Amino acid sequence: MAAEELPVERACELLGVSVSGFYGWRRRPRSARSIRHAWLSAVIGEIHAGSRETYGTSRVHAELTLGRGIAVCRQTVETLTRHAGLRGISGRPKFRKAPNAGTASDLVD
Repeated sequence: MAAEELPVERACELLGVSVSGFYGWRRRPRSARSIRHAWLSAVIGEIHAGSRETYGTSRVHAELTLGRGIAVCRQTVETLTRHAGLRGISGRPKFRKAPNAGTASDLVD
């Protein structure tokens, strides 16, 4: 609505909120939870990038709690990971053998 340059009064009327409530919300400082979530999102992004973008929610949660000692719920990690658009790689790694390659030379002779 800001891009459409609507007046604040009209936007509040359309959204069903009071004008004083809008200005009160804008003046209010950020909550402790939103500050913690912003910090955790940055840490989660750092862990995800450090794992070459392979870690999912479970491993990121384990790294936070066991590796870094940060007390956080797994659901919180899952929600913040989803909001950041981060995804781990699922499934087993696929290793292929080289065809007709010897594994070792004859050492006994």
